[in-house]
Amino acid sequence: MAMSEGSCRFGLWFVHVHWSGAVIHRVRFATTAIMGPVPPLIQRYCAGQPVDLSPLVSIAPETMGEVYARIFAAVRRVPYGKTATYGEIARRADTGPRVVGQAMARNPTPLVIPCHRVVGARGIGGFSPDIGIKESLIAMEERGVKKQRRKSPDPRGVAVAGKSPGRRGRQ
Repeated sequence: MAMSEGSCRFGLWFVHVHWSGAVIHRVRFATTAIMGPVPPLIQRYCAGQPVDLSPLVSIAPETMGEVYARIFAAVRRVPYGKTATYGEIARRADTGPRVVGQAMARNPTPLVIPCHRVVGARGIGGFSPDIGIKESLIAMEERGVKKQRRKSPDPRGVAVAGKSPGRRGRQ
């Protein structure tokens, strides 16, 4: 399949995506656009819609070694709207927090491997090219989770067929 590239907006930034089918080769934040398509899931995500990006595949786990593959797998399991510390990811991946930080800095596919969800124990941690992007991504996901909760009568955040919020428990 041919490689595609394009960009979409996320706030003041453009999200450049290099991709082929469901395989994402590179994601970068930039101040200028590149013309071309972007996978619809990433477009919806950048527009603020709560989206599950797990159908997309990052090239990173296959190209960056076993330790990084374990780290990236652990980061992909951090749910939308939640965060985990570098130390928590390190424990899950059987490595050290500094190695997790290095993996996040070298992550070629942010959003698909949601490195913005990895934070420091005493602060937000880093993000390239601008820490404000990480703050905005975390805030957007938190708003998305709150919006989903308001829509869903089920405490797990899943709509329950046949039940309305006012009739919960009454059949």
